[in-house]
Amino acid sequence: MKRAIPVVALSIAGLIPVWRYEPSIGGTTTTSTPTAEPAPSSSAAASSGTVVKGTTVGTDKGPVQVQVTFDGDRISAVTMLQQPNHPQTTAAVPVLVAETLKAQSADIDTVSGATITSDGYKESLQAAIDAKG
Repeated sequence: MKRAIPVVALSIAGLIPVWRYEPSIGGTTTTSTPTAEPAPSSSAAASSGTVVKGTTVGTDKGPVQVQVTFDGDRISAVTMLQQPNHPQTTAAVPVLVAETLKAQSADIDTVSGATITSDGYKESLQAAIDAKG
């Protein structure tokens, strides 16, 4: 009985950090307000091609909107203007952008764990590609 009380107390003390743990990616915290990343300067946009914004897609996690830079008919850059405040989204965005640049279309795979954001991304991307015509 003498050992039971310290074991229980130390077990509870050891679980408190686990209960309070909030995961973060890259050691940074994010706010709940979607923010826009800076658009390329006008001289960069003029030299690199046409910049087209996709539609804002409302998802269960939050709004998703992309901005696509075209160099002729090729996609040269994709920037997220709006994205959900969620760790999986933050991790999925670089993968989605890399896949887009590789595929040169919106026909890309969904990122596991960020299905809702991936679907919104692809819809906004397709809208930007369609708007480019």
